[in-house]
Amino acid sequence: MPDQIYNVLFLCTGNSARSILAESILRKDGAGRFRSFSAGSTPKGAVHPLALRTLESMDYPADGMRSKSWLEFAAPDAPVMDFVFTVCDNAAGEACPIWPGQPMTAHWGIEDPAAAEGTELQKQAAFVTAFRYLKNRIDTFVSLPLKSVDKLSLGTKLREIGRSEGATLSNDDVA
Repeated sequence: MPDQIYNVLFLCTGNSARSILAESILRKDGAGRFRSFSAGSTPKGAVHPLALRTLESMDYPADGMRSKSWLEFAAPDAPVMDFVFTVCDNAAGEACPIWPGQPMTAHWGIEDPAAAEGTELQKQAAFVTAFRYLKNRIDTFVSLPLKSVDKLSLGTKLREIGRSEGATLSNDDVA
């Protein structure tokens, strides 16, 4: 019997940077075990060019990435999510759609690299930092023994991941 493939949705407000990075990281690092998606509450409509450049420079897939609404994943024909992670504080505080299947959720907020100011090099550094924080969280997530951990313990572990280095809000601050 084949192992279960888990569907994971990363949410942000604009779906142009952090959630896109996370989708790509999990697409590569969780291949065969996870199917990754990303969306935004008010999508920008385009992926930030530095997000794509960062992915390509780190040898992560950038093909097919697009900025899209989270409503695509609340539709009746959408894939049922097993996990939903917010990666920005605004999305964590918004009223989310009802996700079919009652996925496990956690907040993994980090600073928005798209809001970085300064030189082009400083902006690139912000994207690399965001990539590193997200990769660390995703590496920890994919190493969890999902089949053998009870739901309560898993929820605790998912929230702990969100409090790792680079966290913006604590999970206690998220409504």
